[in-house]
Amino acid sequence: MPNIQSAKKRVKVSEKKNLRNRIVKSGVRTAIKKFDAAVAADPQNAQAQLSATSAAIDKAAAKGVVHKNAANRKKARLARQLNKAAAV
Repeated sequence: MPNIQSAKKRVKVSEKKNLRNRIVKSGVRTAIKKFDAAVAADPQNAQAQLSATSAAIDKAAAKGVVHKNAANRKKARLARQLNKAAAV
């Protein structure tokens, strides 16, 4: 445990940020799981779920939880997955 006041504050702040980041990351993972389930169930109607998942990923990138290139890569892979499932 730190003794210096500023170090104590940094511990508190980093714990808050860590909690918020975990919540956002968890939301993104949940959205991706819902998208996967929608693609498996009905690829034709999974487009709406793709837009919701993309929005969640974009919000995480805007907050700095995930890097913007990583967010774009995730969205591209999801779109490719949807296109592949719709073609079959």
